[in-house]
Amino acid sequence: MKLYFSPGACSLAVHIALREAGVDFQGIKVNLQNHTLGAGEDYYAISPRGYVPLLELDDTSRHTEVAALLQYVADLDPQRALIPPSGSLERLAVLEWLTFVSTELHKTFSPWLWHPDTAESTKQACRTKLAARFGELERALTGREYLTDSFTVADAYAFTIVNWSRMLAIDLSAFPQLKAYMARVAARPKVREAMAAEGLKV
Repeated sequence: MKLYFSPGACSLAVHIALREAGVDFQGIKVNLQNHTLGAGEDYYAISPRGYVPLLELDDTSRHTEVAALLQYVADLDPQRALIPPSGSLERLAVLEWLTFVSTELHKTFSPWLWHPDTAESTKQACRTKLAARFGELERALTGREYLTDSFTVADAYAFTIVNWSRMLAIDLSAFPQLKAYMARVAARPKVREAMAAEGLKV
């Protein structure tokens, strides 16, 4: 199995999940500035959209979209309990959080806050929306360690996207429960391994 990733990008969520699931995989770094691989190969030839993550399975099929890949990886070893069983209310809760992170956090951060040519009014609107969503996370995390009863792939995704706050100098001091959650997830051994492998500050 191969994971095409870019350090600190949303692909980090899948990277974390693979390590938490104990899956043997090869990580292949993608330069998203020019969409090339290490030896200069054209990444568009592998991923027509040019996005990460992309997971290439042993049958050589290639698959994208963070929330879908996280569910797939979690189901590879049910004993790891990275996602509850199909049909359960517990799984529904995890899927709700995956969708929340995808639509309310991921797509508010990206692409708007990453591009220097984005209008300041647009950036401010994004920051305002994110603050509201961080408030939701703050309330959800009060009295609990993770988004649901235990660490799941939803936490891998939420951690990855909220971590962009640090890269974009967005202050989380108004959200102490969220800050504590980020530190708690960051302290997990497999999360530390994934971040170290990507050259990220743990």
